[in-house]
Amino acid sequence: MVEDDDSLNRAVSVKLSKEGYTVYSAFSLEEACFIFERRNVSLIICDIELPDGSGFAFLDRVRRKGDVMFLFLTARDTEIDMINAYESGADDYITKPFPLSVLISKVHAVMKRVDRAEKIIRSGQVEFLLTENRVKKNGEYLSLTANEQKLLECFMRNPQKILSKNQLLEAVWDLEGSFVDENTLAVNIRRLREKIEEDPSNPCVIKNIRGLGYIWEKECEIE
Repeated sequence: MVEDDDSLNRAVSVKLSKEGYTVYSAFSLEEACFIFERRNVSLIICDIELPDGSGFAFLDRVRRKGDVMFLFLTARDTEIDMINAYESGADDYITKPFPLSVLISKVHAVMKRVDRAEKIIRSGQVEFLLTENRVKKNGEYLSLTANEQKLLECFMRNPQKILSKNQLLEAVWDLEGSFVDENTLAVNIRRLREKIEEDPSNPCVIKNIRGLGYIWEKECEIE
């Protein structure tokens, strides 16, 4: 819940909590980005005008990272505002003031769509459990860092495709946020291989394509 109006943020958060949802409250764009990078969220409810930036900027960042459901909650009620929101990738748009019961109904509807969405990406003995945000190999949970997990998900969502180093850097570290050199990418891929590959010194899943990037060699199935 991203809303700088303290009373509104807390009112909506409390109501959603009573409906059985786990809610993280943010009162600025900076707080929203911090939570998004560290928590596995299914839905973002966001104001457009925030004290330190625009909700559109946050939506753009979210869309570059994944397909989290995104709902704008804003006083901006012109037709062009709504069109811009949907064209930018928003899933729904609610204007203020609004009955709290209407918002809750929309959240329920959105979460039903989330529940019907994909839950597992499977490739051989590796399973990425999307709803748990955890990874298994041969039925055992793996201990992955946040960056290793982002890297793995990027590979498994793009199987048998060559991904350039820049694509991987942007997917995992967000190049607009801070510069990360290619050596950091290589180190994370080496560590991921040590946890994924049967023989990390002779990888057959995550392969380096000299001069082009990396590829996840095996097929992936999304359920």
